[in-house]
Amino acid sequence: MNNEVLINYLLQFETLNRQQIDLINSSISEQTYHAGDYFLKAGQTSKEIGFITNGIFRVCYYDHSGNEITRYFVDELNFIADINGYHTGLQTTEYIQAVTDCRVLILTKQAMENLSRTIIAWDSITSKITVKALAEKVSRVSLMMPQDAITRYEYFLEKFPNLANRIPLQYIASYIGVTKSSLSRLRRDIGKRK
Repeated sequence: MNNEVLINYLLQFETLNRQQIDLINSSISEQTYHAGDYFLKAGQTSKEIGFITNGIFRVCYYDHSGNEITRYFVDELNFIADINGYHTGLQTTEYIQAVTDCRVLILTKQAMENLSRTIIAWDSITSKITVKALAEKVSRVSLMMPQDAITRYEYFLEKFPNLANRIPLQYIASYIGVTKSSLSRLRRDIGKRK
């Protein structure tokens, strides 16, 4: 398992001793998702949190017309979950879907509660991670919206250069709010300018 990657990530936020690290390691399971598989579907209740060690997920929903809209992408060294549903027990309205084959370290809600009761710094760690993740989520979504399509695509390429060649065009198009054929034209136009 790639637990060490998660442990190193957690150590950015607080110091943990060997016993605490061993407890965290014993609380983790690993899951493989193939492209197209869902970590969570609309209508389900979030009962686990994942840490991506390899691959890319997207968070998406269907609008009132039935169009699939990609809100944002989540890649390696990031957590995936429906935080609101996880804490409230409410059903999610979004989908978390693997865009590529993915490996994810899983912490169940029960494991998280046990770590919270056992490790004094656990709540502080999860709070700091949540704040960081929410800030990143807001910037990924909100900075895209007021711009025109070319600017949104250029922003995507600038902010997520390592994702552009790993994500199918229809998902990028959905993320920046255009059709796949419009994105193809945008890419050609940008290519001509260079």
